[in-house]
Amino acid sequence: MAARKECLVLGFLVFLWAALGIEGKEETEEQTCRLLGKFDLNGFVDARNHSLVIGGLFPVHSRTIPANKSILEPVSAKCEGFNFRGFRWMKTMIHTIKEINERKDILPNITLGYQIFDTCFTISKSVEAALVFLTGQEENKPNFRNSTGAFLAGIVGAGGSSLSVAASRILGLYYLPQVGYASTCSVLSDKNQFPSYLRTVASDKFQSDAMVKLIQHFGWVWVGTIAADDDYGKYGVKIFEEKMESANLCIAFSEIIPKVYSYEKMQKAVDAVKNSTARVIVLYVSDIDLSPFVLEIVFHNITDRTWIASEAWITSALIAKPEYFPYFGGSIGFAVPRADIPGLKEFLYDVHPGKDPNDVLTIEFWQTAFNCTWPNSSVPYNIDHRMNMTGKDDRLHAMSDKFCTGEENLEDLKNTYLDVSQLRITNNVKQAVYSLAYALDRLSRCEEGRGPYFPGNTCAYIPDFEPWQLMYYMKTLKFTTHNGMRIEIDENGDVSGYYDILNWQLDDNGEVAFVKVGEYTFTDSKFELVMKKNATMFWNTESSELPHSVCTDLCRPGTRKGIRHGEPICCFDCIPCADGHVSREPGQRECEQCGEDYWSNAQKNKCVLKEVEFLAYDEALGFTLVILSIFGVLVVLAVTIVYVLYRHTPLVSANDRELSFLIQLALVIMLLSSMLFIGKPHHWSCVARQVTLAMSFSLCLSCILGKTISLFLAYRISKSKTRFISICPLYRKIIVLISVLVEIGICTAYLVLEPPRVFKNMQSQNIKIILECDEGSIEFLCSMFGIDVFLALLCFLTTFVARQLPDNYYEGKCITFGMLVFFIVWISFVPAYLSTKGKFKVAVEIFAILASSYGLLGCIFAPKCFIILLRPKRNTDELVGGRVFAIENSIRLTSASVSSELNNTMVSAVVDD
Repeated sequence: MAARKECLVLGFLVFLWAALGIEGKEETEEQTCRLLGKFDLNGFVDARNHSLVIGGLFPVHSRTIPANKSILEPVSAKCEGFNFRGFRWMKTMIHTIKEINERKDILPNITLGYQIFDTCFTISKSVEAALVFLTGQEENKPNFRNSTGAFLAGIVGAGGSSLSVAASRILGLYYLPQVGYASTCSVLSDKNQFPSYLRTVASDKFQSDAMVKLIQHFGWVWVGTIAADDDYGKYGVKIFEEKMESANLCIAFSEIIPKVYSYEKMQKAVDAVKNSTARVIVLYVSDIDLSPFVLEIVFHNITDRTWIASEAWITSALIAKPEYFPYFGGSIGFAVPRADIPGLKEFLYDVHPGKDPNDVLTIEFWQTAFNCTWPNSSVPYNIDHRMNMTGKDDRLHAMSDKFCTGEENLEDLKNTYLDVSQLRITNNVKQAVYSLAYALDRLSRCEEGRGPYFPGNTCAYIPDFEPWQLMYYMKTLKFTTHNGMRIEIDENGDVSGYYDILNWQLDDNGEVAFVKVGEYTFTDSKFELVMKKNATMFWNTESSELPHSVCTDLCRPGTRKGIRHGEPICCFDCIPCADGHVSREPGQRECEQCGEDYWSNAQKNKCVLKEVEFLAYDEALGFTLVILSIFGVLVVLAVTIVYVLYRHTPLVSANDRELSFLIQLALVIMLLSSMLFIGKPHHWSCVARQVTLAMSFSLCLSCILGKTISLFLAYRISKSKTRFISICPLYRKIIVLISVLVEIGICTAYLVLEPPRVFKNMQSQNIKIILECDEGSIEFLCSMFGIDVFLALLCFLTTFVARQLPDNYYEGKCITFGMLVFFIVWISFVPAYLSTKGKFKVAVEIFAILASSYGLLGCIFAPKCFIILLRPKRNTDELVGGRVFAIENSIRLTSASVSSELNNTMVSAVVDD
């Protein structure tokens, strides 16, 4: 905000000066406005005998000395904190201009001069320099001939983004070309605000995209950001956060490093780093602004962090020191391409304060590099007026008692100025100068009548050309550098190319080495991150392995992400998948539903085939029921054998022996039909089991009905005063036949119209497929068993009435008890059947079949077999029958009567076979 206010004030100042200049034309020279003071600017100048001058802005110092608050009048601040890197950039511009002047293929017969100012890495000094370029210090209006008297072609600079923004707002008013070499702020691409700004370094929009792709490559999702309190940091982090959001990645915290040291603000940033769970932090800061923060990190001993560096500090010798490596080692970041510049090293070594006693920058360089004081010099020793971490005004460097001799050897120095191993921004300086030179060369080669300007296709001429005429050539500039790299400036003044991806490692000498581990290429049609396959990465973690930076660990398979309201999407809860749903991959947002025949396993990470449930033969329950069924069949067969062997005895012959054999046959079928319910259901078994059961019930109950009707008639005769005609055995068999035929008709219609089928029941139990028989039409099923229920009721009613037959005759009472057991079993079956599921439902039905079968077998045949086998003396006509005392005491009711008495006093109660 302060930078914007300052720019607005300065813009108004320029406007005011321009207005005063216009008014000055109308007034006399005595009324001309003149400057009351001069800006305190240092630099290099060589403008004599040159056709054109190129201006330069470089941060040779890192800050200005705080102003004395007791002085009310505004003064131009002085600078401190000599910056070897900025001094090398300045020397590179001078070297490049000399190289161009020596070439015959560029600007022949035209030489370039230079006027370079130190911006002190502050906005105020950058604006002062821009105003000097436009007006000079003795002029009252812009004339583009500045204080040197030579024509100003363009400006190279001004280092940091905020400095370029401030300078460009002034220079852009006059469309004066300005070529940046280190300012990457994306806002500078806006040609409405900065119409004359171009650069040879890529915009931060590419770097931010590269950072996000790097974060995705290593699987980090929870990242902190720290930015400088300037345009470079704020705009850089803004674009970075937007791209992080579009990639569904999260920002853990976002803090600001103050430009002017503030303990509270610095401590807030340090606490964010210390307390956050994020282990990866992006630093969008210049090396000069980062230096105090580095000291704080060292002071608080914060390690186990991985820093993602922007191009502004990844190769800075100010930060890349061995003593900082335990805290910043393993940093990974993006750097502009490295290049070798022929002749630059020798030119850099050709520096000595004795050449020019007025060269204050070279003298200060010498004093700072060799820690000595140049004799007879007014240049102050490098003193740091900043507030230290305790908040006290502390002179970190005192005046050295040692005088410089001039014999000091530059070979003994190990500083950034003489280090030409990582010429990256330095190479951009060279290309920025060449950009202006190539544009001027094209302008100078224009042929009249073929020029680009209308009307008349005119040309511009050196030195009398307008800035906008040179800008035409700048906007369409394309050239190849000395190392073969192609430079093309687009309509926004930006260039494409690639970044080197560097990783901080220690070399064999214990020094910080910038190891290239990949590249990020950005062109009009290609944006690609490529990491070297065999590159060795150093990670500053306890395990020396890839850092893990997440808000919440990735949800395991079997769980899904649950949103935490009010928190970033990277912070979530891991919720287990619901039954029947799975998540196969880690970090799934939703669980997938399993197919119809599948169910989730216990871990919920895989769909498995559902267990198919049916009452099998090989399980305990099924095996037990089979044994009971077979045992019942064997018992019935045993009874049948007894009946066959004793078929002529009175007890067997009594009440129709054929019906007894049919009942035994029906019981065998009934018991065997229960086995149709056991085992895997098939179509044939589903069709057969209910029909077989219904038919066996019908046969059994109709035969019992035939017996009970005979007993009922016998009882009625015993109570009647008149004689009653005996029932013929044929009629009893007709009753059986009719009952069975009706049952067969209903069963046939059932099988033809709506037959049962195999059915996969998935509703009863989610985890199982209950393989059962769908019985088809409920109406037909009720009709089938309704006949059996009707027969059973008739049997019970007739036997219940005839239960008072003579005590020594057992059949009536036995059938009554047998029917009671039958009804009890099947009445209790209904609620038990409806309350169970799966194979137990089938087991309940089988148990009911077996229980009713055993009940009928036990109640009807067990007493007779007991008498036949164990009480044979009671198996006689006299004992089997009994007397009924009714109207005539002489009526003899014999269960085994074989004939009727001729005197008609004895009535056959049961027709003999």
